[in-house]
Amino acid sequence: MTEGQTRPDRLLRTGVHDAGLPVTGIEVIALAISLIWLVGTVLFFFVFAGGEGEAQALDRLRSVMTLVAIVLPIAMVWVAALAARTVQTVHEESQRLQASIDALRQSHVSDRQARGAGVESSVERKLDEIARATQKTEAALATFATSRPTARVAPAPTREARANAPAADQPSLALGTTAEDLAPPLSRPDLVRALNFPDTEGDEVGFAALRRALKDRTAKQLIQASQDVLTLLSQDGIYMDDLTPDRARPEVWRKFAAGERGKSVASLGGVRDRSSLALTAARMREDTIFRDAAHHFLRKYDQMLVDFEQNASDEDLAALAETRTSRAFMLLGRVTGAFD
Repeated sequence: MTEGQTRPDRLLRTGVHDAGLPVTGIEVIALAISLIWLVGTVLFFFVFAGGEGEAQALDRLRSVMTLVAIVLPIAMVWVAALAARTVQTVHEESQRLQASIDALRQSHVSDRQARGAGVESSVERKLDEIARATQKTEAALATFATSRPTARVAPAPTREARANAPAADQPSLALGTTAEDLAPPLSRPDLVRALNFPDTEGDEVGFAALRRALKDRTAKQLIQASQDVLTLLSQDGIYMDDLTPDRARPEVWRKFAAGERGKSVASLGGVRDRSSLALTAARMREDTIFRDAAHHFLRKYDQMLVDFEQNASDEDLAALAETRTSRAFMLLGRVTGAFD
């Protein structure tokens, strides 16, 4: 038990055993009523009833004491019974409330784990399949680029032909060439579609765009950083599909890409969900791994946006802003103050 939890108990025990407790108004009123009753009883039996004789006064006193002896214990018994019944009712209600709270908490944790495990396992399984296919493609392309071309065996030229033939350029070997260098430039629609990730397992268009994006070195780094961040956020029950951020105009994205900060680009932090903001801010303070992954993701996204904005139209920027990766950027950017 922590210090904060034991302090109220310690104060309570100290207050109960402390002889210097202050007297409240309730005790003052009770004491005054008791004194008035005692004085009135004494006056009635020993002053006003004194003329009737001592025997009659004693009979009256005996009658009153008999009545008190009969009624007072019964009244106290019923008061104690009602108090015990009230305590039992409160205790039962407290137990039912605690059971309901535990059931709700367990249901919430189970649902969050099921959602997180399902999404994570499905996405990771598909991405692992894509990674294996990409590795096979890269190996095939590298083998093709570094191998010597096989040509038909031509007849040996004569001495005169060799003497008159111009010096041919020596072909260069493509040593160290990777699949990213051989792949064609990634189009903006493919990049946008890849940053949104496939919607379902049957999203062939999304997986095709994701495969093409993973062949681009810069896009691959951003996609991996985005996947790490989205997976970590899902552990707290934060999913980009649940967020509906305010839309920023394309010119605001261009200003941010140009390096502007402050009020002119503050609308990029359009995520208003207080629960997601609070959970993300707490995770940034407490989880070092999450904080490093978030800053790495923000850097990669900023680098991509600078290159993307140069040749992108307003429609391209609007489509980019609707992706799951961009929503994660808005959320983390607002939490970290990247738009200030």
